[in-house]
Amino acid sequence: MDTHSRMVDTTHQGMPRKAAFSSAMGSVLEWLDFTAYGVVSATVFPKLFFPTLDPNSALLASFATFGVGFFARPAGGVLFGLLGDRIGRKQVLMITFLLMGFSSLLIGLMPPYAVIGIWAPILIVALRFMQGFALGGEATGAQLFTMEHAPADKRGLFGSFINLAAPASQVLANGLLFAIAATMSELQFESFGWRIPFLLSIFLIVLGAYIRTRVTETPAFKALKERQSQIRSNEQEKSDRKNWPTIIRLILFWAAPCTCYYVVTVFSISYLGSQNDLPKQTIFLCLMAANAVAVCLTLAGGYASDQFGRKPALITAALVVLAVMPFYFSIMNTGNALFVFAAMSLVVGAIQAQSGILPAFFAEQFPTSSRYSGSALAYTGANLIFAGPTPFVATWVMHESRGGTYWLTAICMALIVISFAALLASPETRYVDINAPE
Repeated sequence: MDTHSRMVDTTHQGMPRKAAFSSAMGSVLEWLDFTAYGVVSATVFPKLFFPTLDPNSALLASFATFGVGFFARPAGGVLFGLLGDRIGRKQVLMITFLLMGFSSLLIGLMPPYAVIGIWAPILIVALRFMQGFALGGEATGAQLFTMEHAPADKRGLFGSFINLAAPASQVLANGLLFAIAATMSELQFESFGWRIPFLLSIFLIVLGAYIRTRVTETPAFKALKERQSQIRSNEQEKSDRKNWPTIIRLILFWAAPCTCYYVVTVFSISYLGSQNDLPKQTIFLCLMAANAVAVCLTLAGGYASDQFGRKPALITAALVVLAVMPFYFSIMNTGNALFVFAAMSLVVGAIQAQSGILPAFFAEQFPTSSRYSGSALAYTGANLIFAGPTPFVATWVMHESRGGTYWLTAICMALIVISFAALLASPETRYVDINAPE
């Protein structure tokens, strides 16, 4: 082998790691601001942007703006998914990254209702929509970018690095807000402290853009472009239509994990503060520690799926959520920080173990020509229908039941059963060749 060939081979061997690192870092930075919005929507946004409403209505309105990000994600997933299947994964990921960064920066600069009146909530909703629109393309694109670069026998592990973003962003966001809240008065935090994570987006933009220029387009997409002239458009349309049963099944599978995740990481913040009067710092610390545990379990889930198969690992994690969720709010009601941390860790950890398997499991369900758009529709569709409305619906259900948690628990349990059935109906995809000709 000549010197040039050895250099090309070495570069190719190192590219999967570069792809995984760039996708994971970019996703963590993007999810940080998306997550920080969820935290502040449960704490300071009702006062700053909806001061004319009573406290419960203000909280509902604030959670409604949180849900807007999820309603935008399918639109972003569809548009960027179609673009990603046509112009490439790498170019689309750069666009989504810059869009997320600038919208988050503008949220940090947004004046409150007291300064600009009704324009404050209107602009917050618009910027939240932009956040969700960008993340709709980013979430799936980063997963596929890594999956299509990864070695066939390590797709689960490599994919799990991408979905470290959600728990890692929870650790960073809650850790940062915990530190800010601990060093500022309530008035200072509500005035400018909450803005700090969003203003840091300027560093997100610079660092993320640099990281993503260091990797090449995926081998699967390059091979697709070489074959594409041989694929007739009508044959492609038939293939796309065949994907819809798979998309619906995956939406139903992800219904419970995404719903329960936001019950714990967003709704629990306001619930604990109102029902048990736990200090903000304690709540942030419990959630931060639980997500630190979840980071480890995300990697464990991906690794286990490579060793034992996607479905056995997913089923095991689902059974943990099924066992804990009926008692979750009873544990919250104790007001004991250690018990709260343990319950959060079990639920979020099990869900993140599933999330670590999700990139491989979703990518292996679709052909290369529709993998981005199909995966994006399934993932963002589940978040639109189930995750986005979760804080709003949970708050409304709690209000209607006068503080009781029975109906909210019943909803979570029903979704867990539906998700479990969809999972059992899914094929095992551990040995699927995602680079095979279609």
